[in-house]
Amino acid sequence: MVTPCDVPVGVITGDNVVKLLTHAKENGYAIPAFNCTSSSTANAVMEAASKFNSPVMIQASNGGAQFMAGKSIKDKNACAAGAVALALHVRAMAPYYGIPVILHSDHCAKKLLPWFDGMLEADEAYFAQYGEPLFSSHMLDLSEEPDEENIAICVQYFK
Repeated sequence: MVTPCDVPVGVITGDNVVKLLTHAKENGYAIPAFNCTSSSTANAVMEAASKFNSPVMIQASNGGAQFMAGKSIKDKNACAAGAVALALHVRAMAPYYGIPVILHSDHCAKKLLPWFDGMLEADEAYFAQYGEPLFSSHMLDLSEEPDEENIAICVQYFK
């Protein structure tokens, strides 16, 4: 399958994400994004995207990641483990659907920073083994915090 702007199929990262988003902007189309809570919902999203030959964003929210892990698990790391499990599933299956997938974490508020940290640790471990992060992108959303605190926290993550 030929993808828009010749990005590879499967989960894309780095320059390929920029290339795809730039192509979408320049050609006036949107890339749909879906929060997924299970391998079944991720598969359904990828199947629909494949049917329409469309790139797609698969997102893991904190609540969706907890659902992926299992709602009865009360371990403080369960949400991060659920997001990582979803990401690994999407990485394994996306190439079979023949479409580019942006794998994204959705809206991480200050109270959810341990979840964010767990996903970043998984990105680093995946990068050490495969030369690219597990996720394509993350959203750190500190809009509820005062500007100074928002900026100070962001600075720490950009170091």
